[in-house]
Amino acid sequence: MATVKEYNVEEKLVSVLRLQKIDSKLDEIQILKGELPIEVRDLEDEIEGLNHRLAHIEDEIKGIQDFVAAKKNAIKDAEALAKKYEKQQDNVKNSREFEAISKEIEMQQLEIKLAEKHIRDANDDIKEKSRSLEVAKRTIGDKETNLKHKKGELEKIIGETEKEEKGFEKQSEDARTKVDARLLAAYEKIRKNYRNGLAVVTVVRDSCGGCFNAIPPQRQAEIRHRKKIIVCEHCGRILVDNDLDATVTI
Repeated sequence: MATVKEYNVEEKLVSVLRLQKIDSKLDEIQILKGELPIEVRDLEDEIEGLNHRLAHIEDEIKGIQDFVAAKKNAIKDAEALAKKYEKQQDNVKNSREFEAISKEIEMQQLEIKLAEKHIRDANDDIKEKSRSLEVAKRTIGDKETNLKHKKGELEKIIGETEKEEKGFEKQSEDARTKVDARLLAAYEKIRKNYRNGLAVVTVVRDSCGGCFNAIPPQRQAEIRHRKKIIVCEHCGRILVDNDLDATVTI
């Protein structure tokens, strides 16, 4: 049965401090990228949404155009019927037939006027939607230009830091295997609690290097002795002495 290596306190502190220094280097690279990755994703999502809107407007315009075409065909049919009825009027035998045909002609004329009104309204809708279409196209064009610029900036930074970042990522993975499991869990939890990602800090001018609250002399002495893991009573960060910090390199 394999034995699990037992680490003394100083070894635990060295391993977690080394991990912190490696992760801090990775954090620096992310800071260099800034908000660019988020901005690029947001722009891509906005452009995708605008393209869906563009397609929807185009479909609406096509539907209205089909409606206009159908109304134009209806006008042609009504005009043809009206002419047919007008010819029938020449052959009526009595006033009753004449009045009946006249009503049919009037009905077709009303159908024509109604269809013409529908066409006018539909053409107004097409104009309005066409304006919305042009606005959407311009907005997409502006955002695509901005996206190209942001992507260019991000790709330049990635190109300059990719090799270094991959190296630190590999180091971070290796370093994690050397940290005591319970200490690693605490380290990860503390890192998530702070935007700067600092879970392990030194004593700076008699204060915690993370939250800058004062550390009593007795507590500082315990930190220097490295006999137990000491955390800041204010922020919970793991505290190490400056001499140990100076000896740990990456």
